[in-house]
Amino acid sequence: MSIVTELILNADSESRYPAPKELRVFQEFLKSGDQRIRIAKILSQNEQQIVQNGSQKFWERCPNTPSNSGNERKTASCQRDQGWYVRLVAYSILAGSEKPLEEIGTIGIKEMYNNLEIPLRNIVEAMRCVKDEAISLLSDEDAVEVGPYFDYIIRALS
Repeated sequence: MSIVTELILNADSESRYPAPKELRVFQEFLKSGDQRIRIAKILSQNEQQIVQNGSQKFWERCPNTPSNSGNERKTASCQRDQGWYVRLVAYSILAGSEKPLEEIGTIGIKEMYNNLEIPLRNIVEAMRCVKDEAISLLSDEDAVEVGPYFDYIIRALS
């Protein structure tokens, strides 16, 4: 859900118009539109590079892991998940909200990885590496916007 949707739904649930403060939030959301689109485009165009380089960095830190065991299926599955999170971060940036991460990407995530017997510490470290790679492609200003979304994923896995 985007900030705009949240503002409208909150006002509507109380049978009122958006308050001036809410309208300022909406105005800031619109002003940041070009930046949010630019960031999402960079993440989208570089998803494969982000995942590949993030995986390499992860394997240097954690060489004994299923994704680095020589089993191509396990490697592909791990990198697919990492790419999926990069995409969810891009969705969240466009929405200006963590809701896409919360609703699509983090509910039940710990249980899923535990059931698959994948150590959560490995997933957390892999996401830190992916975050580092994504941020390395961005300006300092854009990196400040992206970091908290990756941190949200990392917190959900911790």
